[in-house]
Amino acid sequence: MPIGPIDATRSPYAKLRTLPLDGVTLSGGLWSQRQSVNRGVSLKHGYEQLEKAGSFSNLRLAAGEGEGQFRGMRFSDSDVYKWLEAVAFELASAPDPEVQRMAEQAIDLVEAAQGTDGYVNSYWQVVEPDRRWDDVASGHELYCAGHLIQAGVAYHRATGDSRLLDVSRRFADNIDSVFGPDKRAGTPGHPEIETALVELYRHTGDRHYLRLAGYFLDQRGRGDLGPGRFGPEYHQDRVGVRDATTMEGHSVRQLYLTAGVADLFLETGEQALHDALMRQWRDLTEHHLFVTGGVGSQHRGEAFGEPFDLPNENCYCETCAQIASIMWNWRMLLMTGEARFADLLELTLYNGFLSGVSLDGRGFFYVNPLQSSGKDQDSGRKQAQRQEWWSCACCPPNVMRLIASLGHYFATGDSTGLQVHQYGGCTIESQTDSGQRIVLRMETDYPWQGLVKIVVDQTPGAAWSLSLRVPAWCERASLRVNGQEWDAPAVPGAYVTVDRAWQKGDTVELDLAMLPGLVQGNPRIEAIRGRVAIQRGPVVYCLEQADQEESLDITEVEIDPSSPIQDTWQGGLLGGVTTLELKGFAIDNGRWQGKLYMPVAGSEEVERKPTRLTAVPYYAWANRGPNAMRVWVPTAGTQRDA
Repeated sequence: MPIGPIDATRSPYAKLRTLPLDGVTLSGGLWSQRQSVNRGVSLKHGYEQLEKAGSFSNLRLAAGEGEGQFRGMRFSDSDVYKWLEAVAFELASAPDPEVQRMAEQAIDLVEAAQGTDGYVNSYWQVVEPDRRWDDVASGHELYCAGHLIQAGVAYHRATGDSRLLDVSRRFADNIDSVFGPDKRAGTPGHPEIETALVELYRHTGDRHYLRLAGYFLDQRGRGDLGPGRFGPEYHQDRVGVRDATTMEGHSVRQLYLTAGVADLFLETGEQALHDALMRQWRDLTEHHLFVTGGVGSQHRGEAFGEPFDLPNENCYCETCAQIASIMWNWRMLLMTGEARFADLLELTLYNGFLSGVSLDGRGFFYVNPLQSSGKDQDSGRKQAQRQEWWSCACCPPNVMRLIASLGHYFATGDSTGLQVHQYGGCTIESQTDSGQRIVLRMETDYPWQGLVKIVVDQTPGAAWSLSLRVPAWCERASLRVNGQEWDAPAVPGAYVTVDRAWQKGDTVELDLAMLPGLVQGNPRIEAIRGRVAIQRGPVVYCLEQADQEESLDITEVEIDPSSPIQDTWQGGLLGGVTTLELKGFAIDNGRWQGKLYMPVAGSEEVERKPTRLTAVPYYAWANRGPNAMRVWVPTAGTQRDA
């Protein structure tokens, strides 16, 4: 059976075991819809854009088959590899001859471009062939190699075709001949290869790949990458991975690195790695996390900022950073079995990640602001509309590979039974330790409704346990088995477990109170003091100008925090969403006409006109043309600073 992005079935220090990729088949609801668009639109769009951007022609040049000059970023090969990985996951779910033909053509190019020594990187083969490995800080050779390895493993798992895997192994062996003890010292300026090498070890059983991953991680903190433009923390080279306490530097690099450290722990069980990861996770969630699950507050260096530095319009929140966060939290969940990691994964999936792709699957955000004027800005990739591709195209194929593999993140197994972490219409298939099949069918309108029904379609005679996550956001939950209340409490932020000898046709119903409400931030977060965000279930909402009365300006509104919030299903809006309506006030700022400042007049009240505000899911904004948007909204009578 094909395996997903991570095969932790034999990882000795994993509390939970990953299921085969086709162990979870999405069959209805939001995520099934997104997978359908990804399969039918995004993958083909990606192939066209890779050709248009020059990524394929660069490989042709490296193979000695093309004409012209190298185009695009020096790491453009990685975009091809991420796209191939996405194709692999889709082919594991359903055959698609057209997409498979595209993939085979791309594999032909990579195979032809590879040198006799195993090296393959079109930029360094075509543009600077005499400087290979001279710039590990920013040359991205190891970064590209990591994505090649992941694509090779995924494609072999999905199709049985070993050509791309063979290419990636030859390159990994070439790297192993260059780097290591008594060889060339170094570690990649952009972490990524570490997770790939561990997965290559899991897939092949060749332990030298695991040792090489450990070597690259051990080299950090020695300052070998140099200060660069932003200091050694930009490359996560200020401290060693075992001594790390904070999230710092380039956000994507940091999160790929922590994912690699988690992978190494899953195979070695080294306590110092575990402890460092826990310290960094606490720092992330207590100091650097946006309400959408987004990470990366600064455009300068695409970096984490100081604690509580979480701006709205000027945040970065790169789509790739959210993807990296999901990958790290999944590994943390496998390590610990603790619901808090699945909670953060869910928050990021529905909000900070999903906003990165348009509903039609053809547009992508690089940066995901929490407030926008609705106007594009040229600097720092601040766009009010998603682009069909980017000159730095790391995000679009990264989105594609995550959506294609989404079922991988829904459920796990262990010696006691199954654990369900995410909810959506799907079928879950697994096996007991003795090889007997378990088949479950999940029926739900989640995240729009909180009732999750699971039907046992096939089960062995022996008892096994089914654990269901009760999300931390849920204030009230109940569990029924075959219509009867289950005696174990359903505690928010934990798993509720049913252990019994199951019969075919048994049903479990988890009922999660899906109540809309207002969220406030730590008062140390200057940008959101006196403001609230709106959330219903796992979905964070925003005000978008398109949904308000024509005369209403969302930059001049306040929320009445005491008013009830009404939720309404809108099947014809934005692909089908639940909208929220609440009372608010439109502010008359006429007295400020022509003025920037004036004396405080304590007795003078600001004129407020009652109005109705409509909120839509944050992920769905900017799908109806240019629109102003905001997540954090002032409450009545509070300061409305930017």
